[in-house]
Amino acid sequence: MPSNVAPAPGTGTSSAAGAEAAVPAEAVTPLIRGIAVLRRLTDADGVSSLSGLERSTGLARSTVDRITATLARRGYVRLDGRDAVLAPRLMELGNAYLAALRLPRLLDAHADALADELDESVSLAVGDQDGIRFIHQATRRRAMSLSFRIGDLLPAERTAPGPLFATEWGDREWARWHERRAADPEDRGFPAVPARSRPIEYGEDDRNDEKDRIGANRTNPTNRKNGKDLTVGKDLTVRKSLAADRPEEPGAGRSARRLPTLGDDFEQRTAEAREAGWALDDQLIEPGLVALSMPVREAGRIACVVSVVSHTSRHTAADLRDTLLPRLRKAVAAMERELREAQHAESATPTPRATAAPSGLAVWTGASKQELGREFIESLARGLTVITAFGEGRAELNLTEVAQATGLARATARRALITLEHLGYVTAHDRVFRLTPRVLGLGFPPLSRTSLAEIAAPHLTELSQRLHDSVSLAVLTGDEIQYTGRVSTSRVMSVHITIGTRLPAYPTALGRVMLADLPEPPLTELLPLTPRTITDPARLKAVLDRVREEGYALVDEELEVGLRSVAVPVRERGGRVVAAVNVAMHSSRRTPEECVAEVLPELRAAVGRIEEDLWVAGRFRRVPRT
Repeated sequence: MPSNVAPAPGTGTSSAAGAEAAVPAEAVTPLIRGIAVLRRLTDADGVSSLSGLERSTGLARSTVDRITATLARRGYVRLDGRDAVLAPRLMELGNAYLAALRLPRLLDAHADALADELDESVSLAVGDQDGIRFIHQATRRRAMSLSFRIGDLLPAERTAPGPLFATEWGDREWARWHERRAADPEDRGFPAVPARSRPIEYGEDDRNDEKDRIGANRTNPTNRKNGKDLTVGKDLTVRKSLAADRPEEPGAGRSARRLPTLGDDFEQRTAEAREAGWALDDQLIEPGLVALSMPVREAGRIACVVSVVSHTSRHTAADLRDTLLPRLRKAVAAMERELREAQHAESATPTPRATAAPSGLAVWTGASKQELGREFIESLARGLTVITAFGEGRAELNLTEVAQATGLARATARRALITLEHLGYVTAHDRVFRLTPRVLGLGFPPLSRTSLAEIAAPHLTELSQRLHDSVSLAVLTGDEIQYTGRVSTSRVMSVHITIGTRLPAYPTALGRVMLADLPEPPLTELLPLTPRTITDPARLKAVLDRVREEGYALVDEELEVGLRSVAVPVRERGGRVVAAVNVAMHSSRRTPEECVAEVLPELRAAVGRIEEDLWVAGRFRRVPRT
């Protein structure tokens, strides 16, 4: 990696430095730099000033400007004044990995069902070198709820899944873990977890006190099960707290040694996990957080780890194990059966390895280069497109298949793959390439919590600026609409509605496009709000049939005299209407005919862009409507 780009977080300073010294001669430097910018934006929770990116990456400002311009052209970032903001379309990179992995498609429903049954948060994770990375989260909404996101990277030693993955490590993996621990003593390379405290020095008297206390704990039957110590994580946390509270006594003449810190017992926990087949996290990440994990195996190897996560106000770690382990075993058995059946089905009907249709990249990059000139970095756009060549049915691709899927020349695709392998985003074996979990680190964590209102916001703003009218996003709640997004104009005569406002659905354009998608829309209590309000159920049903056929609704002074509105539905990937967008104005601004001729095409185009982002963001997660 170029020396003016800081090492990637979570890789350890020493290992990253080693990688820097071994940059392949054929690596694509603009791709390395572009990925560094995406990593810094991810670490900054999705938004950073351009000057902040300049400082954090060490790149020249002109280089940052060109990279962000290229990413914006690709739809991966949005430039908002002096800030760069990650855009939902960037999630197509992580989606490519998740689709190729197959596990979310096969196991997410099992994890969601387990979370519903236990009323606890449930997660799926895969190993990522010496860390673990989440691929699914089924989170319970509480005052004290889990804040981890899909794509978050955690140090293996501070989690319950970590020891289970480590049971399959060899000498190389353990050496990498020791190297990272020494290079990053506070876990600063893992932004998703609180920093690990520095080692604490304490004296001989303290050591004897600790020995007595730990010995008492380990002889207490309540702290042992099947001959195993169940207090390790708790003891380390308590020891650290007790030692930190003791005042230093300079010159006391006592010998000192390093107090163990979180994770120092990782090898012991790994040995216990190998024997037990499950693992516990007793507040290793932060006080109050406990978790129980079991591996899900496919063909004898750990495919992923499922975890039940709770808070000590609901369960202690031991209680979590005693109460929920039988149910977790049952869920894991069902998941493993799902994987076996899928493998059997794939084996019974072998199909040629699928390749994506050519992406039209050459035409797009040529047009972008012509429009943006030297501000567009063609090699960066091409390199990121290589990641999207992978997907469902395309978990493993050779060089020829990558070139065919992207439309790139073999030489260009080869250089991109060499670069991505160097950075850890693909692995190569026998001339076949696979994506790694690290791809999820490219924007997925902050974007995985994005709501529909947040996805729509920039598109609503752009539409309002183009039409100079108020634009709103709403969802259907029973027989009412609720506004979840809005951009108002500054006209003397304008529509004044705030986010959260509820209105009856039947006399609004927003409501009608959503009611039209229901098999049995609620059409009771149709009150005459204006002389033009439709109150006859049969007539309104006919109107909804026409709305369903035409794909839009125009309401003229039925909610309020002088208010005219046209709305279009917003559909999720499966085609179901989940929201609607409207343009509202005073009736003196445009005739109904002008609304259809001038406003409707712009409105449909904006909703199309919202749906494109929604479909990418919602492929492997549920996008909150509000």
